[in-house]
Amino acid sequence: MKKPAARTVSALLDEITARDPDHCAIIDGARRWSYGELRREVLRTATALATRGITRGDRVGILAGNRAEWIVTYFATMHLGAIAVGLNTWSSAPELAYQLAHSEVSLLFLEPRFRERDFIALFKQASAIEPGLPQLRELVTFDDSAGFASDFATWLQRNHDPLNAAIAVAAPDDVACLLYTSGSTATPKGVPLLHAGLIDNMWEIGERQHLAADDRLWLAVSLFWSLACVNALFAAVTHGATIVLQHHFDPLEALRLIATERCSVFYGTPNMVLALGEHERFREFELGALRTGVTIGTPAQIERAAALGIPRICNVYGLTEAYGNSTVTDAALPLAKRLATVGQALPGVRITIADPETGAPLPADTPGEIVLYGRVTPGYWADPERTAEATSSDGGFRTGDLGLLDEDGYLYYRGRLKEMLKTGGINVAPAEVEQVLSTHPAVELAFVTGLPDPRLDEILVAVIVTRRGATTDASALSAHCRASLAAYKTPRQFRFIDPAALPLTSTGKLERKRLPELFT
Repeated sequence: MKKPAARTVSALLDEITARDPDHCAIIDGARRWSYGELRREVLRTATALATRGITRGDRVGILAGNRAEWIVTYFATMHLGAIAVGLNTWSSAPELAYQLAHSEVSLLFLEPRFRERDFIALFKQASAIEPGLPQLRELVTFDDSAGFASDFATWLQRNHDPLNAAIAVAAPDDVACLLYTSGSTATPKGVPLLHAGLIDNMWEIGERQHLAADDRLWLAVSLFWSLACVNALFAAVTHGATIVLQHHFDPLEALRLIATERCSVFYGTPNMVLALGEHERFREFELGALRTGVTIGTPAQIERAAALGIPRICNVYGLTEAYGNSTVTDAALPLAKRLATVGQALPGVRITIADPETGAPLPADTPGEIVLYGRVTPGYWADPERTAEATSSDGGFRTGDLGLLDEDGYLYYRGRLKEMLKTGGINVAPAEVEQVLSTHPAVELAFVTGLPDPRLDEILVAVIVTRRGATTDASALSAHCRASLAAYKTPRQFRFIDPAALPLTSTGKLERKRLPELFT
């Protein structure tokens, strides 16, 4: 498949549609939208936004589950050269108020109710925290729910054809979207990403997965998260593939969707893999169409995804600031290699490993801070101080992650620098110990943290989730660690818990700073 020539999101949709306008773009329940139909809806919505005064550079917020309108609004905003702001559906009122005020959203789309959450009530609470949100000119629901008067939906119903479709004015280096990090340790950081980067990086991610137009990508990862609205969405669209939406993750519904829609591409987190594989009705569904996709995790977690029935699953490394992923293992690599490494740098990306203290480059096979060059955010939104902190002396992006590169340019992720533990004056990377623990046949998940100790500064402790039907104990796991690790790297305590008890952020990531609470 030929790489798109388009340099903006609007031009990308035009180009892919021209190739095959009748090819299915989005499946949302009973609804099937071809690329031609998707483009028409995007143009109609862009025209409606333009009549509301949305112009280049304005921010348009989206607060909703994984529905087709999310994607339409997202693309329509970018068509105008405006900036789409994906908002976390798990946000508290203070978090939502901060993001709306910080990004200065001028028009907000929201779903009145999503799962058990009342977003209209949540918005009212956020408005009380940031009185009036003066920059917000209009609020539009995705349906005609009473409570917010708007003729937006009526306009769309009456105007079936984009006769006066707003002219696409975005440039390749314009900001296309603004996404917020989870903010588990401080106020969330706004991450702007550019049109050309969304196309270029996601094309390369799709190439590592060997995507094609006949692929169907199952998408239950929340669209506000970069793994979905940056990585999955644009990997699929740049290859003319089909996106099968699940409004929110439910393992039984996911199994049904993947089976009935013959999904071939899996995008999900390790906890999703676990929930699917352990569901009591798992064996009732034929998942043989699954072929490739991406996930993140330890070697044991990647192997579990392959065992689920995704033989060419790709291991990845990346972050929102770097357009989703900077490295991806090629789907054609042997599984053993895809378990061990997170892959080589994508074209357009350069990686160095630097001394965290001096910034000096380190030789191959030496752990240090991962520094990225090329496809990274131009800087945090309205936050020059944090931008400066994340920028190396030679203009690279300091990730705060620990890793090493081998002689062939394969990256090996070793955890967060801030998560490094010091016991008896010696640094220990939790990821190293977790990897060893995960090779024990009874261990499903392993997470290592530190507890204060008067003699050693910290002692290592481990949180363990065992495999279904398996049993083990602290003495067995200690012996398992001592067989592969130095004695000081062996955890002194073990806590066995149910996976539901793990502390997670709103985007499903482990909140490591809360792990010590499990030992109190």
